[in-house]
Amino acid sequence: MPAKPAAPPAVTTEDAGGGRRVRRILAVLALAAVLPALYLPGLVHDFFDLKIYMRAMDWWAAGNPLYDYVQPDRVQGELYFTYPPFSALLLLPFGALPLGATVAIFTALTALAVVVTTRWLVLPVIDRHHLPRLFTLVVAVLLVLAVESTRETITFGQINMLLVVLILADLLFAVPQGRKWAGVGVGLATALKLFPGIFIVYLLATRRWRAAIVASATAAAATLLAAALAPRDSWRFWTHELWATDRVGRTDYTGNQSLFGLLSRITAPEQPSRLGWLLLVAVVAGYGLWRAARAARAGDALAGLALTGLVGALVSPITWTHHIYWFIPAVVVLADAAWRADPSTVAGARRRRRLAALAVGTTALIVYGVVTFYDWGVAPARTDSPVEFLVRNTYVLLSLLLLVTLPVRPGAPARESAPGREKSHQMDGLPE
Repeated sequence: MPAKPAAPPAVTTEDAGGGRRVRRILAVLALAAVLPALYLPGLVHDFFDLKIYMRAMDWWAAGNPLYDYVQPDRVQGELYFTYPPFSALLLLPFGALPLGATVAIFTALTALAVVVTTRWLVLPVIDRHHLPRLFTLVVAVLLVLAVESTRETITFGQINMLLVVLILADLLFAVPQGRKWAGVGVGLATALKLFPGIFIVYLLATRRWRAAIVASATAAAATLLAAALAPRDSWRFWTHELWATDRVGRTDYTGNQSLFGLLSRITAPEQPSRLGWLLLVAVVAGYGLWRAARAARAGDALAGLALTGLVGALVSPITWTHHIYWFIPAVVVLADAAWRADPSTVAGARRRRRLAALAVGTTALIVYGVVTFYDWGVAPARTDSPVEFLVRNTYVLLSLLLLVTLPVRPGAPARESAPGREKSHQMDGLPE
């Protein structure tokens, strides 16, 4: 009698777990291996902005007026120190350090801020959907490090991630929890760099009156402290330099991904109509902050701050690529909303595919970027090529798209019933 064929060995849970572990390690290694290729073009920046800050601090420490510092530049013509005096006070001690030490400190602090803020954004999603914690966190951190705004922040030596830490700590924790000090982070960020002032407007739009007052008072106190220590430079900044838009460089440069930058690229070499720009700003700001306030009322603090950040990027006259961190929380919102969609229904499956596609597409665009792999240099701002126009305004157009399509998730962590799911679909404002 022929022998019975041996049964194949059963796959144990331990074997399956080992296979998953290997695949995850390989995925992390593959993603980490891509990072150097993404950072290589940015190394030509050679911490350019940080060097300007430090040279301006040396100039200021020598007794010269801070805002008289000027540095020639091949692309932008002349560059100046443009931050408020309160920022200068915080930067001044770094001028006493060797440049290499300052570069190391700024890079390390930015990397640490990426890890901390990404953990804040991703952990609720991990817990809600029972994702592998360590693997998902590591992948998320690597992806955030791969995003062009992060790369530009690191290779230019910018301070953007410090502002992000202050804003997220306020709007994700202190404000929703009703802390007495809620608003301090937003206020300090506004005093350091005026862009975060849009979040004070957001606090007003969401009727967080106490937090808005605290934020405004904090920004005013920091500004007055700088005025007490550097009265002449403070007076000059607030009465003249703040309004001198020519000090920040060419507005039609591709790196300026704001509405004014888009209009400047259309009308160059002439400046766009200020009235037309202000009307466009009013429409975009009004609609975006209305959606952000709706998100806050629905309990979705993350969507609210992401929408507000995108509004700020659009309405600011100058929004360099390293300013637009706010695509990152938008992607987290999109991914979470896609996971929440019920795939057992036709509408839910369609919704999941749409949101997942938008999340993946946004991630691909912000990783590849608009300036890293293009040497626009001093190329003419205007172009007759529709493709080139789309490429050179990618972040502006993407910001406008997300302003309309970003879903607003209900505050409850789960939808237990079909009516609950239908309600969540209605609340996010996306047509089925």
